[in-house]
Amino acid sequence: MKRSLSLLAILLTSLAIQRSGGQTVVAIKLDDTINPAAADFIHTSLQKAEEQNAQCLIIQLNTPGGLLKSTRVIVSDILESKVPVVVYVSPAGAQSASAGVFITLAAHIAAMAPGTNIGAAHPVSLQGGMDSIMTEKATNDAAAFVRTIAEKRNRNVAWAEEAVRKSISITETEALQKHVVDLLAKNLDSLLVEIDGRKVEVSTGTVILHTKGAKVEQLEMGFTVKVLDILSDPNIAYILMLLGIYGIIFELYNPGSILPGVVGVISLILAFYSMHTLPINYAGLGLILFAIILFIAEIKITSHGLLAVGGVISLILGSMMLVRSESALEFVQISWSVILTSAAVTLMFFMFIVGFGVRALRSKPSTGREGLVGEVGDSLSVLSPEGRVRVHGEIWNAVSVSGKISKDVKVRVVGVDDLKLRVEKASP
Repeated sequence: MKRSLSLLAILLTSLAIQRSGGQTVVAIKLDDTINPAAADFIHTSLQKAEEQNAQCLIIQLNTPGGLLKSTRVIVSDILESKVPVVVYVSPAGAQSASAGVFITLAAHIAAMAPGTNIGAAHPVSLQGGMDSIMTEKATNDAAAFVRTIAEKRNRNVAWAEEAVRKSISITETEALQKHVVDLLAKNLDSLLVEIDGRKVEVSTGTVILHTKGAKVEQLEMGFTVKVLDILSDPNIAYILMLLGIYGIIFELYNPGSILPGVVGVISLILAFYSMHTLPINYAGLGLILFAIILFIAEIKITSHGLLAVGGVISLILGSMMLVRSESALEFVQISWSVILTSAAVTLMFFMFIVGFGVRALRSKPSTGREGLVGEVGDSLSVLSPEGRVRVHGEIWNAVSVSGKISKDVKVRVVGVDDLKLRVEKASP
């Protein structure tokens, strides 16, 4: 009897160890906009969790929104995942707005920390504005998408659609009452306790979570993904594009500088890569390039500033239109402070830096033979036709090309033959 009890105790102990310390949970943090880098990070984390046979993947979410295209990729990965996904809106003060709503609703388990909120953010912006028909089509598409997710996870379908159409937001307690999320948790440890023993449906069947006391492995973005995350910022893409244009133009006006050309080409390549991940409006890009052409023309053509003013207007309008949001729910735009600062810097760049370079190229040489032609000096002797003159404080042998020239008369240099100047009598 004692032996049986001992075996039972050993069995229960090993089972407890297996349910707690032997289990692993993979956790990641998303504390930025939803972009291709975020989608790639979640995809890689799901693969890692599956390889480690983790109990679940916890996504600690705090986002103002992002690109719907990237959101669709993330939602698809979550719905097809073999590993349970827990979206935890945290820490206190965090939000799951706009595109974050879709990701939270798609999770197998949705949780929120105290002092957080969830709902659609509707940024009011003129950038990439769409007409009413296109806006309605995009909104209807997003509403159908969010309804599908809510129905799949048995969550509040009516609220999900209102979040898309009316841009409403609610607190964590309201979200729990409306069955938008499944539970509230103060921190990650309490979350692991709350979800322990829950049954969830993954793509391969029903899974029971054993997370109480599990080891949490926190994954960080790799270097490549971090670089992609930085480049996915429309402000960074915009600045890189302008830097690239400045560098190449400066190199063309000052051949051999090397550094501006190298920096310009690298910046343009990075800008084009960044724009590949963003919804770019090519009309806006065309206006920016037209603005650069106007600035260059202002340097070469006397327009009394009209071309420069047109360039500034074209640059600002193009910057406003450069990033085209596919939906009002998308949180992606170029900051007004970046646009206005860039317009001012661009105007100064072309009017002063490049302008000085062009004027220097056009200016008459001040040294050598070319520097003497046109200069005025004094005759030190009678030139009939040869004699001596003083130019630039130097005494030269000279020959008159305009007849006899008296002593102490102003003369102008019209040419240089070896070490002898050709001069004429200067007009008063």
